[in-house]
Amino acid sequence: MIETVAAVNLMVEEVMKIKKNRLMPDFPTGKEKRIAVVTGIFGDELQGQYVCYELIRRIKEDFASLTGIVDIYPALNPLGMEARTREIPGPELEMNGLFPGSNSGVMGEYAAYCVFEDLRGADFCLDVHGSNMFLHEILQIRMNDDRVEELLPYARALNTDMIWIHPSNQVKRGSLAYELNQIGVKSFVTESSYAYKINQNYGNQLVDGIFALMKELGIWQGDAIVPREPLVTNDAEMTYINSESSGIFIPDVEVSSFVRAGTRIGTVVDVITGSVEEVVTAPRDGVISAMREYPAIEEGSLLARIVGAS
Repeated sequence: MIETVAAVNLMVEEVMKIKKNRLMPDFPTGKEKRIAVVTGIFGDELQGQYVCYELIRRIKEDFASLTGIVDIYPALNPLGMEARTREIPGPELEMNGLFPGSNSGVMGEYAAYCVFEDLRGADFCLDVHGSNMFLHEILQIRMNDDRVEELLPYARALNTDMIWIHPSNQVKRGSLAYELNQIGVKSFVTESSYAYKINQNYGNQLVDGIFALMKELGIWQGDAIVPREPLVTNDAEMTYINSESSGIFIPDVEVSSFVRAGTRIGTVVDVITGSVEEVVTAPRDGVISAMREYPAIEEGSLLARIVGAS
């Protein structure tokens, strides 16, 4: 059942609408558990679009196995998605800093309020992101360290490659996941791929994990995989590799590759002189969890992240 969660009047008699698709058993008992999948907070992140499509498609294929409520919100920032911008066009506000919103606020604040209130009472909410235009990320979950005990069992079920635990004092207040956790709705963020792109392999991997979690929660009685064991890491185990020169970055390894200390990760070249400005090597053993996707760089640009035991 498709519902309009928020409607905001715009200029020229247009209306911005945020919609959700609710899938639930034909004869609910009123005791069903509820999971929510949201995406499209940033208009340039399209990875969640595929996740929503594939999740709905698979549920419809075996609808009799659905024993709980699945709410799917494909585009929390529909204007941003139409304009292909991260922010809400016009006010240029980042929606993922406006929660819990305001019933009497301007467009973005009101839309955030409507979404937040609609999510209230869910048992779990997964906020699906798609990195940015600069970095290609492996499929990962991000959460803050003061929620690990309650959230880690959910995260382990989701079939991701990595769970990255951040210090709570670095977590952004006003973000959807943070504010939902404040009201008792368990929530965290997934990142994968990069902006403006859809990676079906990551998408299918995550959808497999969503069904595994739904089965664990009693929302799904059909087939589900046994989730892979993710690498659980924190900031202390993450090494950042930044460029020491400007130019074009040409990678020699791919995301998710295991590298040894000293392995050549890529080169920075000068396209006018044809010279190699910098040979970039791994400072330690580990897995490439993120790799530069946009090749034009300046001194200090992030080229890669490597994760491994410290």
